[in-house]
Amino acid sequence: MEPGARLPGWLLALGLASTVLAPGCGGAQGRLAHKLLHDLFANYSSALRPAEDTDRALNVTLQVTLSQIIDMDERNQVLTSYLWVRQAWLDAHLTWDKDAYGGIDSIRIPSSYVWRPDIVLYNNADDRFSGSMETNVVLRSDGHIMWDSPAITKSSCKVDVSYFPFDGQQCRLTFGSWTYNGNQIDLRNRLDAGDLTDFVENVEWEVLGMPATRNVVTYGCCSEPYPDVTYTLLLKRRASFYIFNLLLPCVMISFLAPLGFYLPADSGEKVSLGVTVLLALTVFQLLVAESMPPSESVPLIGKYYIATMTMIAASTALTIFIMNVHHCGPGARPVPPWARRLILHHLARALCVCEVGESCSSPRQAGTGGMGPQEHPGVGAQPGPCPRSHCLCHHHVLLSSVGYIAGCFRRHRAAQRRAGEWKKVAKVMDRFFMWVFFIMVFLMSVLVIGKAA
Repeated sequence: MEPGARLPGWLLALGLASTVLAPGCGGAQGRLAHKLLHDLFANYSSALRPAEDTDRALNVTLQVTLSQIIDMDERNQVLTSYLWVRQAWLDAHLTWDKDAYGGIDSIRIPSSYVWRPDIVLYNNADDRFSGSMETNVVLRSDGHIMWDSPAITKSSCKVDVSYFPFDGQQCRLTFGSWTYNGNQIDLRNRLDAGDLTDFVENVEWEVLGMPATRNVVTYGCCSEPYPDVTYTLLLKRRASFYIFNLLLPCVMISFLAPLGFYLPADSGEKVSLGVTVLLALTVFQLLVAESMPPSESVPLIGKYYIATMTMIAASTALTIFIMNVHHCGPGARPVPPWARRLILHHLARALCVCEVGESCSSPRQAGTGGMGPQEHPGVGAQPGPCPRSHCLCHHHVLLSSVGYIAGCFRRHRAAQRRAGEWKKVAKVMDRFFMWVFFIMVFLMSVLVIGKAA
């Protein structure tokens, strides 16, 4: 730096900022800034609308920059966002000749020094009603004022969770003057959409756009029109978190329910599996219900849970019925002919349900039990003629006893055959309902994914 050179600029007290100063005139520039501040606000009042013609509306432009989505409370339907709000207007009482004040073209002063439009967020949901931060305004020599202020807003947002977690939301931010009507302040949007250049990406929501529209509304309380600027925030939920934590566990649990039909009836765990799966889905249903607003629109994943729980309850009831058929016991009636023809022949062959030693292509005829008289020729056979010296046929008491024992054995074998047939009926029904419920679970899963897409 050369000897005698001065700093190229001067940062003034009271928040004043001037243009680049020439060498050697820093002190004079500072005195001119103080004089400018004194002259501007000597007879100025920040309580009155700064318009030379009171019959004309004051033009106010609004621009909103979305910086961050802090929180989306679906249950209370409140959107918390971090905004940068820029307002610009012309103050006819705050103009000066910049040549008369050493070329000072703009100054920065506290916003409380000047008149400010009472632009508020109409759909504010904050219980404290905190407004924008008290930042400085930029005042130019031609009277134009620009006020940039950050604000954390809580706005009410109508949340539709019908397609949760594949849903999208439209949250509106409506800005307007609270006391000035359209004949006093003409509020307009500076751009056709909100500024998203400095937006910090949200982990849950993807911002698709933020279009801005100007509306003129006449309320029931007043006959004057009230203009407002509405920014519509288009949001789309990132569903990866909910797919891996809510949807996939439900799908896997629901595919366990049909496997209850595959368990052997003698294991004693068929009903326990159905009840356990039902309780697990109830827990997931409660997790979804806690985060959703209590409305009539049931979310898509909630419908899937309810349908799956209904299916599992029906499968548990069918399991109880089939176990009753399996354990009907030897005293049961014979299998009806239509059930033997439909279940034991056609369904058993189609589902490949066969006993040990049978073939699915040519199953053994039911009712024979796989054992004929030829397997035990001595049981129940009529005694043939024999020599009197080697046979005891003339002993009628002994013959009646042998006949009674043979009859009991035949009745026992018939009861066993009936019980075996009912067990096979239960096994075929188990296999049939297992595939039916597998297909139902698959179709429900495809339907949910297709409806979401």
